[in-house]
Amino acid sequence: MKSNTICVIGAGRWGRNHIRTLSEMGNLGGIVESNSETLKSFGKTYPNAKLFTDLPTAIEYGFDGFALATPAETHFTMGTKLIENGCNVLIEKPLALNLKDAKKLVELANDNKTRLMVGHVLLFHPAIQKMKELIESEKIGKLQYIYSNRLNLGTVRLQENVFWSFAPHDISIFNHFTESLPTKIKTFGGAFIQQGNHDTTITHLEYPNNVKTHIFVSWLHPFKEHRIVIIGSKGMVSFEDSSKDKNILFYEKGVNWEDGVPVTKNGPTEIISYESNMPLEEELKYFIQNLDGEIKVSNGENGLEVVKILEEASKILSEGLENE
Repeated sequence: MKSNTICVIGAGRWGRNHIRTLSEMGNLGGIVESNSETLKSFGKTYPNAKLFTDLPTAIEYGFDGFALATPAETHFTMGTKLIENGCNVLIEKPLALNLKDAKKLVELANDNKTRLMVGHVLLFHPAIQKMKELIESEKIGKLQYIYSNRLNLGTVRLQENVFWSFAPHDISIFNHFTESLPTKIKTFGGAFIQQGNHDTTITHLEYPNNVKTHIFVSWLHPFKEHRIVIIGSKGMVSFEDSSKDKNILFYEKGVNWEDGVPVTKNGPTEIISYESNMPLEEELKYFIQNLDGEIKVSNGENGLEVVKILEEASKILSEGLENE
């Protein structure tokens, strides 16, 4: 890989992961952080990185690309400034906090001919990519049902609810697995810590070809669980990223019809091997490799589709709170 320089904007919880990973890859060019003490600390750890306390100065420096890892409520303003100045940018998920802003960012990127990518990092998780292969190879037969649990006693955010914070991962994965967009959305949840800000939600998405899905997210939960299960006509697959072994398991289970009677099939369980690459590194590699090409995976349009689903589901959630 050629040594393109990437500047990371934001040295917070997720930004520092970008900074560390890019440094290990040899592609860290700069860091933008408004807190001067935090910036000074990172400067000691990464002495070769250029340090900036403001975005305009970093833009003027002329990096090959930027990774925007600031809070979601800043994505539109800062993303607009970057794109209008002709910068290639990877914006962490969600692309924006409303559909109008997300559309504007995509339009600006098209108008300015810049590369816009959205940080749906799990699309680059080797286990998720392997599960996609299992669907495409029809090892599980006809895709029928997918569900995900993304649960933890996690960081409670003030500007976005748990659905906007956690569910973008799973929405992007489901869209990727089905290669389509949902035709129906149903959702409900509860707001307990902050009035009007959901802490837990269960969302049902229906995709073409009668594929049903649900997403259960909560940051008010006694233990951590990141699990995806896929049901097909010939078999089933599960992956729990929060488990110690992180195995993909294929279950040769299902239901066959014999003389007009449904009969359960209970075959062996198989461990499916996959590469152990780090998702964030794979995502950043993809971004860098396509700075002069075309972003096809997790591009601006994909990010826009996720925001559209998030916004539509949020309207349903708000109506539910009003009716309580």
